[in-house]
Amino acid sequence: MVEVADGVYAYVQPDGGWCLNNAGLITAGGRPALIDTAATEARALALREAVASVAPRPPRYVVNTHPHGDHTFGNRFFADDAVVIAHEATRAEMDLAQLHLTGLWPEVCWGELAVELPTLTFREPVTLHLGDVRAELTHPGVAHTTNDTVVWLPEQGVLFAGDLVMNGATPFCLTGSVAGTIDVVGKLRALGPRVVVPGHGPVGGPELLDTAERYLRWVQELAGRGLAAGLTPLETAREADLGPYAELLDSERLVPNLHRAFAEAGGAPPGHPLDIGLLFSEMVEFHGRLPECHA
Repeated sequence: MVEVADGVYAYVQPDGGWCLNNAGLITAGGRPALIDTAATEARALALREAVASVAPRPPRYVVNTHPHGDHTFGNRFFADDAVVIAHEATRAEMDLAQLHLTGLWPEVCWGELAVELPTLTFREPVTLHLGDVRAELTHPGVAHTTNDTVVWLPEQGVLFAGDLVMNGATPFCLTGSVAGTIDVVGKLRALGPRVVVPGHGPVGGPELLDTAERYLRWVQELAGRGLAAGLTPLETAREADLGPYAELLDSERLVPNLHRAFAEAGGAPPGHPLDIGLLFSEMVEFHGRLPECHA
């Protein structure tokens, strides 16, 4: 747990790679709110212990920033005490996907998991009033997924960005939009956050938004060059000089990011379905091995 403001915490799981996500906690007012959970039973129980070390009682609310299992599979370990809140499309996607993520890494010890769907959903922005802390839940647009939620604490200047922003890990737009993420990053920058809690990696500041935008504009430029040369997204990725992005974790995400950018350049709408099985196999081909998941 890292206290980022009075009664506001980020729960950070190093090193922030595949399925090693962050969570958030607001303890003000004696009605704690947890932002995201964790991927496996063991990690969710560790999160529960960490919450108990700083919160007066179990979370009354759990907010899921998006449907991916590393942020939602741990819901069931908090649901006896908490109302689980998410965008209405997040709930629908969780219900559709169920435990699909576990099949990508069958060797991981996932534990006794079951999908715990949100019981309260929203379409328009909603606000949680937690003592003196006002937590604004909004869906800023199609970005990491079609249904991301950010949690903004205006008085504290703290932004829980979910996987819209990562620190030290490669951005990922497989089920969302490259162009949409760039647009959303601009909206988040306009809020003027002082602290940005990313979905993966260490806590930072507004510079994390700038880094995400630079990377995604680079992906768009790569896609433009690849299309002009008649290359596929995988071929474009293989020929790319990663430059300053070579040190980011999970560089294989460049392949699905390019698929998304190619599709958008061809007029596909944000979030248009792509063949996830094909893209995962191409990530393996680009990386030379299965992406590592240490959940």
